[in-house]
Amino acid sequence: MARNQETKHRLVTTFQRRIVNPLTKRLPGQVLLETTGRTSGLPRQTPVGGRRIGDTFWLVSEFGLKSHYVRNIRADPKVRVRIRGRWYDGTAHLLPEDDAHARLRTLPLFNSTAVRAAGTQLLTVRVDLA
Repeated sequence: MARNQETKHRLVTTFQRRIVNPLTKRLPGQVLLETTGRTSGLPRQTPVGGRRIGDTFWLVSEFGLKSHYVRNIRADPKVRVRIRGRWYDGTAHLLPEDDAHARLRTLPLFNSTAVRAAGTQLLTVRVDLA
């Protein structure tokens, strides 16, 4: 099972990194999460799906602690989120105790379906917006 998950992770992330992300980053309505690269110190932007509720932005990472943006958050939780073309500063929190499957039911359907289908280690991320 672990080998299948590793293969799935490698295939999905390669497809996202080379095809999906470069295209969706350019869409004006796409939500972007900007982290600081843990090695380079440079800003890294990742298209994400999620929902803003008040002063909080919720998302679910499909590969949990293996996701590069999650690893960047662990190194530096200060992030920015672009929602509807506007940037917000925030602090990200990884919530392994949260029920990620239940959380997905509260987030946009299209993205939640893709995360469920592609994900192997779901992890809830809460961003407290400034």
